[in-house]
Amino acid sequence: MPHKTELYEDVPPTCWPIVYSPDYNITFMGLEKLHPFDAGKWGKVVNFLKEAKLITDDSVVRAREATEEDLLVVHTRQYLNRLKKHTMESFEEWSFVVATITEIPPVLFLPNFLVQRKVLRPLRTQTGGTIMAGKLAIERGWAINIGGGFHHCSSDKGGGFCAYADISLAIKFLFERLEGVSKATIIDLDAHQGNGHERDFMEDRRVYIMDVYNRYIYPGDGFAKRAIRWKVELDWGTEDGEYLQKVKAHVESALNEVKSDIVVYNAGTDILDGDPLGGLAISPQGIIDRDEIVFRAARKHKIPILMVTSGGYQKRTARIIADSLLNLHSIGLIDKELATGEARDAQVEMMSREPKDARPARH
Repeated sequence: MPHKTELYEDVPPTCWPIVYSPDYNITFMGLEKLHPFDAGKWGKVVNFLKEAKLITDDSVVRAREATEEDLLVVHTRQYLNRLKKHTMESFEEWSFVVATITEIPPVLFLPNFLVQRKVLRPLRTQTGGTIMAGKLAIERGWAINIGGGFHHCSSDKGGGFCAYADISLAIKFLFERLEGVSKATIIDLDAHQGNGHERDFMEDRRVYIMDVYNRYIYPGDGFAKRAIRWKVELDWGTEDGEYLQKVKAHVESALNEVKSDIVVYNAGTDILDGDPLGGLAISPQGIIDRDEIVFRAARKHKIPILMVTSGGYQKRTARIIADSLLNLHSIGLIDKELATGEARDAQVEMMSREPKDARPARH
């Protein structure tokens, strides 16, 4: 019996299937600047979309923080306890774990309550947003979490600024709660290998993973690579022409191989030329074109798509993400009314198939 959660509450039809909360943004006495990640990029994306009159505060779905019970759908209690300080004896371990995950060494010396409030709570809220967006994607045909995409975190280990396994959680929630959802495809186009969800779904044949990444950078997780069903390894400095040709061909092949009920698209912008961690050389227009390719493929195959924004370590990535979403809207790939109608048709088709691993929906 699934636990009671607030993350699967119904959303008014007046809202876009776009999930966000101001609580996503991390401001931590300037310490966030010690990591190359732009810890306020999510709010900047939303502001650009509001300036373009695509959304308003009232038309966006407000993300909720994932509770411990929500997180336990994937995470071990031992791992979650390691993110908290219960006693003075556990202080050293907690400090080391959180400092390692966030890649901000001074976290070693800060009190747990402050790190919970300023770093881990924003990440839990983004995680709740991804779970909420999964349900919305099935209902509306598409959904976008302006945050999330913590693909280096698995059930019992975090890393690479990823403390919670939001992709794994969104998929597990769908399998447990929505009738007819029994297969998922992850298309991971962040510059880094998505070793977290790969470890979580290593033995789960319901989840098909496609991963396109720079073969020479973090995490280089050879064990996790065994879970990748469609692997594309890139070289340093890969540029638009080669990259877009590979994405288009391989996304199409992956979606042809397995008929899934949901696509989870990890749309990292760390592929951008000049990114200090990605090592690739994709232009801003190349990122916009990449997102269009993935959304067109999902629409062609009539598969609902959930997009999360994942990595991206330059100040200009917020503008590029916003421009990409505006492009998707301008060409009709994300549209409130159209998506709702297509989602209705897709649900009818889904319900006509015999679900294999699904259970009745419970809230």
